[in-house]
This record gives sequence, structure tokens and C-alpha cells, in this order.
Amino acid sequence: MFLLTLLFFIQKFGESSQNVVKPNIVMVMSDAFDGRLSFDPGSKVVQLPYINYLRELGSTFLNAYTNSPICCPSRAAMWSGQFVHLTQSWNNYKCLDANSTTWMDVLQRSGYRTKMLGKLDYTSGSHSVSNRVEAWTRDVQFLLRQEGRPVSQLVGNMSTVRIMEKDWDNTDKAAQWIHQTAARLNEPFALYLGLNLPHPYNTESLGPTAGGSTFRSSPYWLSKVSSELVSVPKWLPMAAMHPVDFYSTYTKNCSSEFTEEEVKSIRTFYYAMCAEADAMLGQVISALRETGLLDNTVVIFTADHGELAMEHRQFYKMSMFEGSSHVPLLVTGPGVKSGLQVHQPVSLVDLYPTVLEIAGIPAVGYLSGNSILPFIYKARHFSKNDHPEWVLSEYHGCNANASTYMLRVGHWKYIAYADGRSVPPQLFNVTLDKDELHNVVLKFPDVRLQLDKLLRSIVDYPKVSAAVQLYNKREFTVWRESLGRNYTEVIANLRWHVDWQKDIPANQRAIDTWLQKTEWLKS
Repeated sequence: MFLLTLLFFIQKFGESSQNVVKPNIVMVMSDAFDGRLSFDPGSKVVQLPYINYLRELGSTFLNAYTNSPICCPSRAAMWSGQFVHLTQSWNNYKCLDANSTTWMDVLQRSGYRTKMLGKLDYTSGSHSVSNRVEAWTRDVQFLLRQEGRPVSQLVGNMSTVRIMEKDWDNTDKAAQWIHQTAARLNEPFALYLGLNLPHPYNTESLGPTAGGSTFRSSPYWLSKVSSELVSVPKWLPMAAMHPVDFYSTYTKNCSSEFTEEEVKSIRTFYYAMCAEADAMLGQVISALRETGLLDNTVVIFTADHGELAMEHRQFYKMSMFEGSSHVPLLVTGPGVKSGLQVHQPVSLVDLYPTVLEIAGIPAVGYLSGNSILPFIYKARHFSKNDHPEWVLSEYHGCNANASTYMLRVGHWKYIAYADGRSVPPQLFNVTLDKDELHNVVLKFPDVRLQLDKLLRSIVDYPKVSAAVQLYNKREFTVWRESLGRNYTEVIANLRWHVDWQKDIPANQRAIDTWLQKTEWLKS
């Protein structure tokens, strides 16, 4: 009798241990969302009720960064869990292979029902010819002016809510999937929703290759912005700008004059676009609540990169300044601490191991990131010592004419370029200098040496820069030869270009230091 009873309990225990309910995972990834808006004081400038909801219910990372401030390389890092230089995701055309294993693939193989909707944008071959050619020709003696002048555009009226229709359509599909599929599942699920907002819209009047330089919204969303709190950022004089920043300003068509009203309008419209994205996040959260799934679902909100919105006389991303590189990261769900603000620097490569940790799946193979659960879980059996005190971001694409590497450690942000010698580095104390207007690299030579040594221990950045330059030359040459006699006409119409040597002021000739080394386009 005793043996029968023992066998009964062993059997029941085995069944219960196998039927442990794993949490569902929902990630909403926005595009170009300034992470500083997810906490005070930035959150006060615009009403973001659902981001605030996640912040109160869960944990907010105050120092979360992209691993590359542009769409495809950033998302490639997030999906693969590996740094950009390891996957060689150099620009918006060169990213992951189509058969690369993502964390969503791992979840699916481990019994999760998976669904991906909206903007994915992490495999090679996407984006326009213009975008890739601009990346390939970033360090030659002429430049292709990339963007239209940034403008704001008012549409609709106080009843106009759905402006980015494509995003709303995908959000509707996500909510529908939660109601009709997820609510009926016997297994855990993972849902990913990628949004385009608040990425600026294409400026259609300038043609198909003009890029996105229109900040568009309606009176309804503009009413969510506290206009009196919208700041006009300080700019350095053009002659005092770092040469790479100057190049970026010029190629983004921001070197001409802007009135304070123009700048404030662009920023106001950008914040209104963030409010619309927040509402989409809210629809997903509401669907989870309505189906009773929210209590057992980990919800993650983040973005691929930020948006400068006229900080540093630039819009778009492609920069290591906070507006471009700082992303939101909010997590809520079972076991996650409520109302917690985490100062630990983290980045998008940390999401891969985090998701696997949530699902109870051991990581296989090398990952660049580390799980962020030790900082936010109520359980005490995690060790915070496994996570480094630094984050790495790198950039190799268009609008910046040198490969760029950023290391954030404590209150320091160190930015190195190219081979580490031909382009001067930058060093900012982001605690004392929140506007990042004072490059103190010459004042703190010991800090520079220490951080450069740490950076080189993480990535051999001169070697990576050389590899990118060779890739750019090879890919451009192949493309040019494929056009034959049509090359001159195609590149002339790609976007209008200027003579770099003729149009750039004499006080910016320092840029020639590395421009003159790349004569291959003329051959």
C-alpha cells in the first residue's frame, strides 16, 4: 500500500512539474523612439499613458542603448544577441542572413507559439539602392546629400487619430491574434510587434529616394504635448563642431538656417508621433488585459534607436548623441519588480539572453549580451556580477563618414572613430553635460587612455574599420560595374550631390585627413 501511494505521488509530481506554466512574452519595438521620454523629466513633455503604465507596474532601465543607431543593424543585434561587428551588419543593406537563428526561433523550437507582425527589418537586402550607395560612398571626395530638409506637417483635425495606417493595421492584427488565438492556446506564446512610428515620414514631394524628413501629426496628438515644455536645443557653432558631426549635419540637410519656431515645431510634432505610438502599445496591453493574459505575460517595450529631433543641428539617428543612441526599455510581468528604475547600462543585445531566461531556456552558443533579469526580478538567486558595467554601440552606415564606436561607462561616454588616430575622439560627462556640448577628451587624457584600452579589449576597432572600408569599396565597385554605361545617369539621379572640396568651408579642412586616403571612386 505504501509503495502504491508513493508511486501515485511521484506520478502526480512528475505531471505537475511538466505542466509548469511558462510566462508569455510580448515585445513591442518602436522605431526612432527617444528613450529619455520613458522617465522623468522627459516624460513630462508628452502624455504617454501606457509607457507610464509599464513604468509603474514594472521596471524601467534609465540607461538603455542601441548597439547601432540605425534600423537594420540595430535590429540585427537585438534578434541575434550579437554585436554588429560580429554579424558584420554594416548598414541598412548588409545585416543578417535570412536563415539566422533569432531568439524567436529558439522559443518556437522550445514549445512556444510565436507570432511576428509589423516591421522586422533585420535581414540583408532591404532598403533602397540610395541608402546602400550612400553608405558605400561615405568617405569619398564627393557626397550624396541624403535627406530633404526636416519639416513638420499638420494633417486632419481633432478627430484624426489613425495617421500611421500601416502601424495601426498591424496593431489591430496583434490585438486580434491575442483575442482569437493566444487566448485559446494551451502552450505559452511569444508575440512581437514592430512599429514604424515615431520614425519621420518620407517627404514625397522630393521623390522616392529623398528619405524620411517629414514629422507628421494631427491636432489630436499635438494636444497630448505640453508645448511650454518643448525645448529648443543648444547648438555649437558650425566651426566648433566635431568633423564627423559636421559631415552628418551637412548630409542631413541641416546646415542652413532654422528659426526657433521651425525647430520647436519639428520637436513638437515628433513628440506627438510618440504619443500615437504609445496608443498602439496601449491597444496590445488592453487586449492582454481583456483576455485575462496580462498577469502571466512579460511585456517589453523598446526601440531600435532614438531620434535627434534637431538636437546637435541634426534630425534622424546615425549618431552616438543621447537623442539618437538612447532607447526606452521597460519590462513588466510576473516576478518583475514594480516602480523600479535601474541605472545599470544595458543594450539591445541583452534582450536575447533575457527572453531565453524568462522562458527557462538555456542559451546555446556565444551571445554578446547578458540577461537583465537580475536587476528586476523579485527572486534573489541571480548574480548581478555577471553583467558588465559598460555598453557598446557602433555605426558604419551613411550620414557619418567614419566608422564610429561608443562606450558608455558610468557617467562617461567615449566615442572613437576610424583607426583611432586619423579622427579625433570625443569624451562627454553625460551627468554634468546632459546636452553633450563639451568634449573634454583633452582635459582627461587618463580617462581617454583607460576607456580606449577597454574599448579595444572589446573590439579591435581599427581592424573593423578597415574591414568596413574594404567592404564598401568592393560592393560599390560591383554595383557600378553592373550598371555599365548607365552608371553616370543612375548616380546623378540617385540624390543630388555636391563637390565636397568646393562646398565645405576652409575651417573644416580637417576632414580631409581621412577623405584624401580614399581615392578609389575616381579610378
